[in-house]
Amino acid sequence: MTGGTPPRRRDAAATREAILAAAVVEFTEHGYDRAGVRQIAERAGVTAMMINRYFGSKQGLFAEAVDRSFGPPTVVGTERGGLTRAMARALAERTAPGAERLDPFLLMLRSASDPEAADIVRRGIETHVGARLADLVGGEEAGLRAQLGLALAAGTWLLRSVVGVEALASADDERLAELLSAMLEPVTGRAGAAGSEA
Repeated sequence: MTGGTPPRRRDAAATREAILAAAVVEFTEHGYDRAGVRQIAERAGVTAMMINRYFGSKQGLFAEAVDRSFGPPTVVGTERGGLTRAMARALAERTAPGAERLDPFLLMLRSASDPEAADIVRRGIETHVGARLADLVGGEEAGLRAQLGLALAAGTWLLRSVVGVEALASADDERLAELLSAMLEPVTGRAGAAGSEA
């Protein structure tokens, strides 16, 4: 064997994963417009040509990065029981000062100005977290009520974590969770299924 750093073994699955992981970071930090294929390739330790080989285009890579970001549960869990309280608590904790950043929200915020990227983000939200919340909510107008719940979550995250408005930024997590729970209940709870048959 020769000295120095050994070349990366040609493992298609590992290469694809490295590119996707790098893309999530770049798109989250810089948004769709400002994240360059060259920078993503450099972060992944591959050539820009490899991105086209595995994902077809920057747009194809972004679509998979969105799926990767919105797929796992963050604020919206997977359990119907105690959904409203769990969602409110998770939102309060995940938006608290010093908390781990919420990558799906950052990716959404930083890419929304590009129409193609916004369309991909919309599909990602509807396919993953929107569908999951609608399924948990159930009942009449589940999709609409789920989207309203997500709007409250996104607005809380934006004003508390990104803008840092004083009342939200300094709010006690428990008190904030209590208020959020009361606001979410009409849309996520069975009470939100107005007009359902008795």
